[in-house]
Amino acid sequence: MFYAFATHFVQVQNKVRDFLKFSRLVFVIEMLVRFALIAFVYFNVPDRNTSIIENYTIFEEIFNLVFSIFLFVKACLLIFKRDHLITYILSYDDLNWIKWFIRMGVMVIGFWAIAVGVKMLTGNNDAYKFLNLSSSIVLYWMGYQGFYKYNVLRDRIVLRSSIQTDKVLIGSQNLEGRFHAEDDFFNDKHQQDFDKVRAHIIQAKLYLDPLLSMEVLAADFGMSKSYLSKLINSYSDYNFSDFINGLRVEQAKKFLSNSDFKDYTIVAIGLECGFNSKSTFYAAFKKFTSETPSAFRGKY
Repeated sequence: MFYAFATHFVQVQNKVRDFLKFSRLVFVIEMLVRFALIAFVYFNVPDRNTSIIENYTIFEEIFNLVFSIFLFVKACLLIFKRDHLITYILSYDDLNWIKWFIRMGVMVIGFWAIAVGVKMLTGNNDAYKFLNLSSSIVLYWMGYQGFYKYNVLRDRIVLRSSIQTDKVLIGSQNLEGRFHAEDDFFNDKHQQDFDKVRAHIIQAKLYLDPLLSMEVLAADFGMSKSYLSKLINSYSDYNFSDFINGLRVEQAKKFLSNSDFKDYTIVAIGLECGFNSKSTFYAAFKKFTSETPSAFRGKY
């Protein structure tokens, strides 16, 4: 089940074998064999001794365990090793939550192997209690995270396509600063440099990149980092981080005030506007607007 979910979440189900047909075939065969054995014992075995069914159950458990380990290893290789297949999805989700699930899955498989071993050696089923508890916790967590992450991923794909087609983008409005005419730094050349930098950040959509840094931007313009910092601090009245976050908040406001995007999650909007997390998005939005994204959206 996890392997099938992983291949569909990272959208490579058409590039790798998903083993769904084989898994269904195994399930059908196991059910038919079990029903046949039950009928055989009921009608043909003296005293209806169930030892043959118990032996088959152990064989079935071992086979299912080995097959599950095989699929689990395939999922691990897909997530940890085959970056060339999941490059597209990595631009939307770092998959750290799946990596944590895999680590917890190792524990569940360990409990499963121990339970099978204990049952084979002693016939005691108590070890399955740990397996049942751990698997229930992991499945609940996976279901919650999987549903939540899938919705965010789906929304981000649509939002990004809207950005790429320039459907909803911020304009060239200025983040007003307090200019100090007595400062010699304020002159036409520096104003032109700032306008050029700001226009490039907006037109090239650099503010949407959560990894954007002053070093990279300064290198793009052949400026020193200190000069770029002075430009932004002086002409926007913000430091570099707040200046970029201000543009991101303006972009988020475009989405939140547009009825076409009313059904998209606020988290997805924040992430697509360049923020690293929900908390940083909410903090920046509150700083620039004095209200939460939810309250802002509620006005439209």
